[in-house]
This record gives sequence, C-alpha cells and structure tokens, in this order.
Amino acid sequence: MSSLRGIQQPELSKKLYKLIKTENHQVSAYETASRESQSVASQLSEWGETQDDAVSDISDKLGVLLAEIAEQEDLFAQHLEDSRGVLKQIRNTESSVQPTRNHKTKIQDEIQKLKYKEPTSPKLVTLEQELVRAEAQSLVAEAQLTNVTRQKFKEAYDLHTAAIIERAEKQIMLAQQARRLVNLLDDTPTVPGEERAPFENSEAAREVLNDAEAGLRNYSPSIEPIHSAAGRLGVNAMPGSIEQEAAQPRIMQQAEEIVQSPQQQETVGRGGQVPYYSTSETTYVAA
Repeated sequence: MSSLRGIQQPELSKKLYKLIKTENHQVSAYETASRESQSVASQLSEWGETQDDAVSDISDKLGVLLAEIAEQEDLFAQHLEDSRGVLKQIRNTESSVQPTRNHKTKIQDEIQKLKYKEPTSPKLVTLEQELVRAEAQSLVAEAQLTNVTRQKFKEAYDLHTAAIIERAEKQIMLAQQARRLVNLLDDTPTVPGEERAPFENSEAAREVLNDAEAGLRNYSPSIEPIHSAAGRLGVNAMPGSIEQEAAQPRIMQQAEEIVQSPQQQETVGRGGQVPYYSTSETTYVAA
C-alpha cells in the first residue's frame, strides 16, 4: 500500500517522499534500539542479584544508568519524528506546486499544436492570454515553494542536529557516571579460601546515581543557534499582504516577458489578480 502511495506522488515531491519514508524506518529503528537496550539493562540488574554484594550493588545501579542511556534513544526518535514532520510541509508544498507546472505545460503544448495546425486561429490569442496568467501563477507558486523549502529545511535540521547533540551529550554524561560506578568495584585477585573485604562503596555508588540525576535535571544543550529571517512571511509563505499587492503588476509583467517571443505579433492580454496558494491547508497521506 505504501509503495502505491509512492507511485501516486507528484513527480516534484517523489524524492522527498522517499526520504521521509526512509526516516520513518530510521525512527522505528531507534525506538527498537531503545527497547532492546532497556531490556539489556534490566537483565543486567537481574543477573547481579545472583552475585555477591559488591557485584549486585554495582550491577543494579549500572542497570539504572544504562536504562537511562537507552531512554535517550527513545527521546531522540521523538525529536527525529518532529523533524520529519517539518519536512512533510516541504513535500506538501511541492505536491501543491506540481499542478501549476502541469497546467502551464498543457497550455504551451496546446499553443504549439495550434500554431502547427492553424497558425492564424484567433484561439491563439486566448491561449496566449491564458499562458500569461498560468505563468504568473507559476511564478507565485515557485516563490512560495522556495520560501517554504528554505524556511522548513532550516527548521527541520535545526531540530534534527539539536537532537543529535542533546542525545550525545546526555549519553556521554551518563556513560561517564557509569564508568565512575564500575570503578568502585574492587577486582583485586584473591587466593582460594581468602574472603573479600566487605563492600564499602555503597554510599559512593548512590552518590553516582544522584550526580547522574542532577546532571540530567540541570542539563542545558551547548548548541549554536540557527537563525531565521522567515518571520516576515505571511500565512501563504509570501511576504505581508501590502508587499503581495504591490508585487501583482510586476508579476504579470514578468509573466508576459517570459511568454512573449520576438516572433509573436499579437499582444498578450493581462489577467486579473494572481492567486496565492495555501501552503497550510493542503493535506496528503503521511508516509
């Protein structure tokens, strides 16, 4: 079923659709890694219960730290899903732009066919007027696409890279505490019949867990902020309404210049207001 949805995707959005779908598998893999790692941590604690007091205490607390490290994988997967959701907004905009491109291409094909069959047909003027309007709509749609793409690309990979840093820093911090914990276990060899000294590091082991908990509670990511100038964009991924209205004549003029060629004798008529396509209400099947 998912492969069928991929086939139905507009050509413009197929590659991003594939990327988003692959990321879905990636998210699932991290979630699985988290569950498996938590299971390993739990089994370590259970095994430790069969050992002497020192190994039992250390393995139990080590299991707690390893479980917390595993939890970071699950949190990372959630952040990746958030980033993936932002990329979907680019994909949806790509999908909404494709019909505009197709419409313009269809009119161009009709004009070429008519010029070949009936070069003096009065319908050519009408088609050329339609082509100017289609070109103007295409200019708007393409501008919206590039605005959305740049804004959401930065937003998505702001989330993605920040999640990588947070996961790495927290896991490093927890792993360092785990190494402190392991270091409390005395592995001095004994000879047969010799008894080991009682474990005297229980308090130090508890302190390691307390330090780890405090570290997570007080954690602050050390990341360089990613800046954005997209705050000026309106709801339709274009600058404010005043700027949109002022741009209308320029858009139509540019569309005429694109459509006209030196060989054309007819003056292409101007159309009305150029519609701005919604970039927020269009919905598509999620990958």
